[in-house]
Formats: sequence, C-alpha cells, structure tokens
Amino acid sequence: MRRINPKALIPVLVVAILALSVSAWAGPRRRARLNLTPEQAAKVFDLKHQFMNDTAEMRKQLWVKRAELAQLWKAEKPDEKAILAKQKEISALRGQLMEKAVALRLKLKEIAPQLGRSGPGRGMRHGMGMGPGMGPGGPNGPDPF
Repeated sequence: MRRINPKALIPVLVVAILALSVSAWAGPRRRARLNLTPEQAAKVFDLKHQFMNDTAEMRKQLWVKRAELAQLWKAEKPDEKAILAKQKEISALRGQLMEKAVALRLKLKEIAPQLGRSGPGRGMRHGMGMGPGMGPGGPNGPDPF
C-alpha cells in the first residue's frame, strides 16, 4: 500500500484553513457594505460603546440570574415556585435590555438610515445574544443591526 507524504498534505491543510476562516472576515465586509462616512462610523461606534457601558450591569445580572436558575434546576426536587420566580426576573431584565436596544437602534437609524434594515429579531450577535444558542455572540444582549 502506498503511503501519503505528509508534506503533500500541507497545501491541502492551508486551503482548508483558509476556507474555514472566511467566516471570520464577515464582520468587516458587512461594515464596509454599509457605506458609512467616517463621521457616521464614529457616531455609531460611540453609541454602541455607550450602550455596552450602560447595559454592562444589567447583562451581568442576567448572567448571575441564569446561573442561579441553573442551580435551581439541579436540585433533586426542583422548586417550581422558585424557578418560575427566577425566570420572571430574567424575563424582566431581558425586557429592559430590549427596550434599551430599541432606543439605540432608533438613534442609529437617525445617524445612518441604512442601519437596522433587517427588522426585529435580527440582532443577536457579537457577544450580545440573549442566551445559549441564540447567535454567534453569546449572552450579553441584542445588537441593533
């Protein structure tokens, strides 16, 4: 039987790695398609930065409450009332976070009308999703575009 030369696999691996890394470039290309002026880009950055700072404590509370909920579920006999109460707390925080995200999105559309065209539910990404499995970013909250 003929053996494969490991050196012959190097080009194949390089091509595979490059093909898989294409998704890593989606963010910058998407921003480039928005055709923002430098002034718009600066304002968008500042607003998103402010949003992240303003909602940091809220997102932290959301993480903590999810961990508390997970602990409640791990009990041998889960307490239904405690679980429902904790879920209500989480839902209330999510609602507050979504209200702030809507306000941000409206401000962003004033700066650049082309932002946020995709409609509701689009914005779970870049470390701002609402929970496990809700977008490529994680559990920190909604992204307005």
